[in-house]
Amino acid sequence: MTIHFIGAGPGAADLLTLRGRDLIAASPVCLYAGSLVSEALLAHCPPGARIVNTAPMSLDTILAEMAAAHAQGQDVARLHSGDLSIWSAMGEQLRRLRALGIPFTITPGVPAFAAAAAALEAELTLPGLAQSLVLTRTPGRASAMPEAETLTAFAATSSTLAIHLSIHNLDRVVADLTPAYGADCPIAIVWRASWPDQRIVRAKLATIADAAEGGPERTALILVGRVLGDADFCESSLYAIDYDRRFRPQSADSRFAEEA
Repeated sequence: MTIHFIGAGPGAADLLTLRGRDLIAASPVCLYAGSLVSEALLAHCPPGARIVNTAPMSLDTILAEMAAAHAQGQDVARLHSGDLSIWSAMGEQLRRLRALGIPFTITPGVPAFAAAAAALEAELTLPGLAQSLVLTRTPGRASAMPEAETLTAFAATSSTLAIHLSIHNLDRVVADLTPAYGADCPIAIVWRASWPDQRIVRAKLATIADAAEGGPERTALILVGRVLGDADFCESSLYAIDYDRRFRPQSADSRFAEEA
């Protein structure tokens, strides 16, 4: 049978794809990362499902659960927080499943940075300010950073930064980013984006340490960039009245006129 890796979203139980919901409902075994995945999602499990919180388990034990279910002809819903494409530890599980010849599927989920941006009511790529978003982190106990992937290197691009798993390194974040972005650059911290106890702090790089003092030390996302500031940015040409495009040709001579 099949192991279904499902992005369970950032926290809110209703930020789950329909595909993910249906796969959970059809799987007699559910393995979920209980440290970050809302238990409300387990309501989608079928009656009598085997539900296992993998937070205290090792990789070997998790794979043993998957292999046992597969041997019994049972599908498994494997829930990870956010989206599976970043910092999910999915890659090492897939490598072992491939070696064992156990099939799997992957269903994407709503990532934490998108939930944080929604909470801030912010577009992270505004015309004239930033057209790139960098998803990164600082070094931690679980994973070191490649030598070339530093905050100072990313800061040189002036892109919007979404810095994960780094609230414990806030002082270092500020020190590394201030030379490139300036002390007055907007920064926001969103704790537990989309959860009922979500918390937001907005400040400047120069003042964020004081503003965030006493805040939680985990499940936080740091967003940095001029897009978080005032509304002084250019409007996109996409909806401009004189912008010639495939779905709105401006004249009979338009290269898009025959396609309209």
